[in-house]
This record gives sequence, C-alpha cells and structure tokens, in this order.
Amino acid sequence: MQKILVSRCLLGHRVRYDGGAHGPFDQLQQWLDEGRVVALCPEVAGGLPTPRPPAEIRGGQGRAVLDGRLPVLTIDGEDVTAAFVDGAEQALALVREHGIQLALLKARSPSCGNLENYDGSFSGVRVSGEGVTAALLKRAGVTVFNEAQLDEAAAELTRLERD
Repeated sequence: MQKILVSRCLLGHRVRYDGGAHGPFDQLQQWLDEGRVVALCPEVAGGLPTPRPPAEIRGGQGRAVLDGRLPVLTIDGEDVTAAFVDGAEQALALVREHGIQLALLKARSPSCGNLENYDGSFSGVRVSGEGVTAALLKRAGVTVFNEAQLDEAAAELTRLERD
C-alpha cells in the first residue's frame, strides 16, 4: 500500500504559525482510515513553536534556501532558515523510510508550498516557487500536491498503485 506524506495542519492539527489548522478533508480522512498517512509539520519538526511569528522566504524560492542563497526570515527579521532546512530533511527521511512517492502539503507555506509562495515582503505578494520542504522532496523525486489538488493527488495515488 502506498503511503502519502501529509502536512499536519491539513489534518486539523493546530500547528500553523498562528496556531490554526485546515481541514478536515474527506479524502484525507479516507487515507487516514486506510493507514496511508504519514503526518509531519516541517516547521514544528525543525524546532519552531506554535504559535510563532510568520516567516517568508526572501524571494520566495525554497530551492535557493536549500542551496544557501536565500534565507527564511520572520516578520521580525529573525533568521529561521536552519529550522526550515532541518524540518525539510526530516520530511525527506520519512519519505525514504516509508518509500513515499507522493506528498500533500499546505499551499503557499514557506515550508510546504508547491506552486507559489509569498515573496518575503510580508505584503501578501505571491510568486511562483516552492517552500523549502516541497523543494527538497521534489529534488528527491516525490510528486508534491497541495490541498486544492486533492483530486489530482488521489488520481496519482491510484496510478502509482496500478503500476
């Protein structure tokens, strides 16, 4: 049975920077019931508290953070790059441990965003790009979806199990 890495906030766990959560989503509940879900909040796993100051990637590109070219900063200017990278590495370790090929992560998160991110100005401006964890997982060959792509994720999971 294929497992799927899922952001804990999408499972209703109150781990977002503001202490909030998302979900529940019927599809995720089905995957939980089937024993497929491996849950992780990379930011909490990396040692950040809940709640915590909002953080953004200066420039919005998780790949550049992984390459040491951009920082992740809180709205107060604190550099939290190390915690974000540590959380991403923990996500990758879980992927390898469980043979995971598919992840469902929180859209627009500086850790988990898979298509776009905020630009680092804390003004709500979005740019194309990935969070730190999403970028690391993609480098490892994991297909990353967000909560608006649940149907596509379910279809990909079905395809993986068929092949």
